[in-house]
Amino acid sequence: MLVLAGLLPDFRLQSADGDSATRIGITAAVGAGVFGLLGALVWPLLVRALLLVPAFVLGLSVFVLNGSLLLLALSLVPDGRGSVDPRTAVVVAAVMSAASSATSTFLTVRDDGAYRRRLARLAGRGRRRGRGDRGPERPPPGTIFLQLDGVGHDVLRDALRGRHPLMETLARWAGSTHTLTPWRTDWSSQTGASQLGILHGSNEDVPAFRWYEKESGEVMVSNRPTSAAALQRRAAARSGDGGLLTVDGASRGNLFTGGADQLALVLSVAARRGRYNRSRSGYFAYFSDPANATRTAGSFVAEVLRELGQSTRAKLRRETPRVRRGGLYPFIRAFATVVERDVVVTAVIGDILAGRTAVYADLVAYDEVAHHSGPRSRDTHQVLRRLDRAVALIAKIVEHAPREYRIVLLSDHGQSPGESFAGRFGLTLEDLVRAGCGLPVSRRAGRTASGAEAREAARVALHRPERDDVEAREAARTAPRRPEQGDAEAREAARGGRSAGERRGRPAGPVVLASGNLGLVSFPDTPGRMSREQLDRRHPALLRTLADHPGVGFVLVRSAEHGAVVLGAGGAEHHLDTGRTIGVSPLAPFGEGAVEAVRRTAGFANAADIMINSAYHPDTGEVHAFEPQIGSHGGLGGEQGHAFLLWPSELSPPTPDGRPLVGAEQVHAVLRRWLSEADGPQVPAAATAAVTEAGSGPVRTPSAVRPATEGRTAEESESGDPCGASRISANESPSDGDMSAPFPVVTPAAPDNAR
Repeated sequence: MLVLAGLLPDFRLQSADGDSATRIGITAAVGAGVFGLLGALVWPLLVRALLLVPAFVLGLSVFVLNGSLLLLALSLVPDGRGSVDPRTAVVVAAVMSAASSATSTFLTVRDDGAYRRRLARLAGRGRRRGRGDRGPERPPPGTIFLQLDGVGHDVLRDALRGRHPLMETLARWAGSTHTLTPWRTDWSSQTGASQLGILHGSNEDVPAFRWYEKESGEVMVSNRPTSAAALQRRAAARSGDGGLLTVDGASRGNLFTGGADQLALVLSVAARRGRYNRSRSGYFAYFSDPANATRTAGSFVAEVLRELGQSTRAKLRRETPRVRRGGLYPFIRAFATVVERDVVVTAVIGDILAGRTAVYADLVAYDEVAHHSGPRSRDTHQVLRRLDRAVALIAKIVEHAPREYRIVLLSDHGQSPGESFAGRFGLTLEDLVRAGCGLPVSRRAGRTASGAEAREAARVALHRPERDDVEAREAARTAPRRPEQGDAEAREAARGGRSAGERRGRPAGPVVLASGNLGLVSFPDTPGRMSREQLDRRHPALLRTLADHPGVGFVLVRSAEHGAVVLGAGGAEHHLDTGRTIGVSPLAPFGEGAVEAVRRTAGFANAADIMINSAYHPDTGEVHAFEPQIGSHGGLGGEQGHAFLLWPSELSPPTPDGRPLVGAEQVHAVLRRWLSEADGPQVPAAATAAVTEAGSGPVRTPSAVRPATEGRTAEESESGDPCGASRISANESPSDGDMSAPFPVVTPAAPDNAR
C-alpha cells in the first residue's frame, strides 16, 4: 500500500499538510488492516447476495467490489488521511490482492513442510466439524475420477516416456502404483456419448455430437443444456440407474450429473434458472475469495496472449494444416484452460477435504487446444504439463484428507489429426450433399461451429440464452421454397422445426450436421428413416456422389431389402445384417471393432437418413473433419477411438480375461465395480464416523445419500437436488499461490445442504 501510494497520484495516505514517515506507516497499516477485515467478513456476503449474476460478470465485478471495499476502508482511517480516486481504488485493490496471494505462496507453498502442515490443519478442522472420522477406524476409501478430456491412449503413453516426460507425476504412477489400459470408444467418439455412458450406464440412441430428430423437429446438441438434460433423463430411464455418483457423489465440470447431489459446472442442470442454479455454484464458491479472481484474471490474460502469440507463430512459419484461430477463440481457450480448470480443481479439493465418497471431474483444456493446434503440437504439450501439475496438487491434498482416496484417471476419447474436409477439398459437406441432390450450392462455404465442450460452458457462464442451431437455420434458409410458402412457415423452418409445408410433404433441403469427421444428413419432410431405395428414387446421384468422393470413407444407409448397408467407393458394399460384402469392405481400413461399432449405431432410432464417415489414412492416422478443426473426434479412424484408463493397481483389472474394453457402457460397469471394491460400504465419511463413535454395528447408508432419484420430485430427479451445492468458505482459507501457481487451496464449508 505504501508503494502504491508513492506511485499513484490519485492515492494518498497522509494529510494535505504532510505527515511524518511514522504517521504515514501507521495510516497504511490501519487502512490495510481494515481492508483485510472487510474482505474476510463482508466479501462472502456480497458474493452470496450476487448469486443470480452471471459467472463472468461476477468475475469482472470482483475488482469493482474490491475497490469499493478499499474506499470504505480508507474512509475509516482517522482524520481523513486516506483517500483515493474510485478508478484508482480498483487498481490498488487488485494489486493488493495479488500481492497477498503471492506472499502467502512464497511463505507456505514454496516451503513444503509449511504447506503440508497447513493442509493438515485444514483437514483437521474439517474432521472437527464432523466431516471426518472421529472414531478409531477410518472410513472406507473414496474414489476420485479425473477425466482428461480428449487425451488419447497413445498421446498419454508418449507423454509418459523418456527421461523427462511431459507428465512427470503420471509417469511415476504408471511405473509403480497405477496401470495404463486402453479402451475403445463407440462410433460416436465424443464427450456426449462417452460421458453419458460412463456416468449413467447407457448411451443408446446418441448417434453423434449433434443430430436431427424428425419426431420433434429439433436438433439435439450434446453440449446444449436442454439437450443434455433430455439425454440424461433418457439414459436414466433406459438403465434404471440413477448414475455412477448417486452415493455421496460430486460431479464437477461435466455434461451430466451422474446422479450426484453435489454439482458444479454441470451442463445438464444449467438450463435451470433461479437463485439455486447449482450449475454455476462452483464459480461463486471460487470467486468468494477475491484473491482467486485476481489470480485467475491474470492467468486468463496470459493465456489469451499465449494463444495470440502461438497462432501468429504458426502463420509466420506457414504451418499446415492450420485453421482460423481468431475471433472469440483466444477467450474460449483461456476459459477452458484457466477458468474451468481452476474452478473444477478447487471444487475437487473441497470434495476431498469434505471426505466425499465419489467425485467425477472433467478437465477440458487439452481437448479445446488440440482441436485448433493439433493433438501433438507444442501448444498441447504445454497443456499436458499443466494438467499434470493439477493432478499432482490433487494427489498432495489427498494426503491430508479425512479418508483414503484412490485416484483413477481416464479419457472419454482421443483425437485424430488431419486437414479439415473444407480445407482439403475446397467445399463443405453441406456443399457436397446439396450438389448430390441437384440443389444450388452456396458460393461461400458454410461455417460450422466447433463442437468443443468449452464453447457451450462459456455461454452458460455468460448467462447467455441457448442459440438456435446454426446448421438448422442455414438448412432452412437455403431450402427450396414454393411461392405460396408464407413467412410464418419460413420462421418456423428457421427455428429448426418442421414447417406446415413440410408436413404437407413439400420438398425441403436436407439438414446436414457435423460431429468431427462424422456427418449426418436428414430429410425433414420424410417421416421415419429414409431407405436406400427412397433416396435413390428421390436423388439418384446422391449416394454415389458421397461414397465416391475421396474425402469420404464410407456411407451408412438403411435398405428396405438388405437392412443396414455400408457403401464405399467404386461400388463396394458391406451388408451389416448378413455380413455379405461386395468388393473390399469399406470398413476394412478402420480396423478392429469397426463393424460392430457401426452395426450398433445403425440400430439407433435417432440414426440419420445418411451417416457419413470421412476418409481415414492408416499410414498417417489422419482424418478429415467436417468442422473447422485439425484435431477432431466424433467418428471412426485413428487415435480418436482409443481412450485410456490409468487405474490403481490394487483394483481388479478392467477385463479379467484380458479381452479389449469396448464402449462407454462397459467402462461404466468397470467403474461401478471399482466403487464396490472399497473395504466396506460406500457411504460418506461423516456417516461412518458417526456410526463408529456410537458403536452401533454395521454401517447403513443414511437417507441423505440414497440414490439420487429416490424421494424427490420429478423436477429434482431430472435436474439434481436444488439445495446444498458445494461451497468453499473464503473466510477460512487465506489465499495461496501467485499468478504462476496453478490453484489456491481452500477449505470446504460443512455440507449442511443450506439453501
